Amino acid sequence: MFWGLVVFMPVGVTYLSAILLLLTLLVGGGLRERYARLRANPLWWPVVAYVAWTFIVLAVRPHYPETPSNLFHGLRIALTFLMAMALTREEALWALRGFLLIAALNIVLIVLHYSLGFPVPGALRGVVMEVGNKSISNALLFSIVAASAAVYGLSQITGHRPLRALAAFALVLGLGAVVALPLTSRTSVLALLLVIPVVCLHQWKNHLKALSAALILGAVVIGAGLYQLPQLQQKVETGIEELEKAQTGAVFHGSWIIRYYMYRDTGAMIADQPVAGWGIGGWTEQWHKRGPALFADSNMPHNDFLWVGAQGGIPGILSLLAIMLVAVWQAWRRPDIAGRYALAATLIALIASSVNSAMRDAQIGLAVLWIAMVYLRLAQEAQDPDPWRGLWPVRPVRPARLQT
Repeated sequence: MFWGLVVFMPVGVTYLSAILLLLTLLVGGGLRERYARLRANPLWWPVVAYVAWTFIVLAVRPHYPETPSNLFHGLRIALTFLMAMALTREEALWALRGFLLIAALNIVLIVLHYSLGFPVPGALRGVVMEVGNKSISNALLFSIVAASAAVYGLSQITGHRPLRALAAFALVLGLGAVVALPLTSRTSVLALLLVIPVVCLHQWKNHLKALSAALILGAVVIGAGLYQLPQLQQKVETGIEELEKAQTGAVFHGSWIIRYYMYRDTGAMIADQPVAGWGIGGWTEQWHKRGPALFADSNMPHNDFLWVGAQGGIPGILSLLAIMLVAVWQAWRRPDIAGRYALAATLIALIASSVNSAMRDAQIGLAVLWIAMVYLRLAQEAQDPDPWRGLWPVRPVRPARLQT
């Protein structure tokens, strides 16, 4: 529960929670059962392939000053997958309880801060305002909550509970406003725009009329919402302008312009060394040679697959991509609401990894990737028709008194 409870906290706290969980798993007993659970998990062999290729590249390619740190982060990513998959159902539920509880408290904090001026502790500033990568991580976590609310709302429509559905969709819109305005995360907005139609497709893939109605209604609501957010519109327009200027050779600080150069130059790195890459830590070395001097301080290309590809070649890309695609496929294959919850979370993690280095960046990876894998772990309870049952304690029903 502790790791789930602290995902909105600074990265040092999430590192501590990861270490404590690893120690607990190692000394808590039941290692044979956990190992058997891992071996039976569909993610096992993709993760093994990713780790094996990492060590092969480490052995045969050059080393750099950044090799130790990049090796650490690469193995941390694999360990995050494995620890989540090693959890029992009850342990995964506790992690989820912690996450949803702290998310609810942070939503209350946001409301109090912007309505009453409630002071925010320094450790939680990234929850209520844009403060670098930690606020991006928090926005993505709120996106997972929003997508979960959308999944729940869709299920309540099917269950003919309109009031519950309206409450869920109100939460979706509220959190959408949070990630778009105070946290100003285009990645999170993009993730919601892409994920919600996918979960609609998952729920109604055999009912085209209902699917069409849901997608049209969703497009209208989302379009109307975005129309009311001029700040978001301005950021998108600024990004497009940055890309246009980058294509003419302009270099200046900007979110999209740095991605343009990173993606272009990292793609060239992969093309130059497609088999085994430049070696673990080689991206930074090559970036200093190829990239604009203005961006020399960057240590990752805002795309985990390009980062792995630059270091380990095309096999590195395929190994990491296989892990994420298998995760998404596992969620998609489960046809019920547990599958949709996991589908939304894993897709958000995949999108964030493609535009924000959500695995390599520990501030994001120790939060978003972990929570997404906990969602997936519950969806992998194939023999359990309702793996989320018991998430919150339910008051037992008292037996009726016998009339005398």
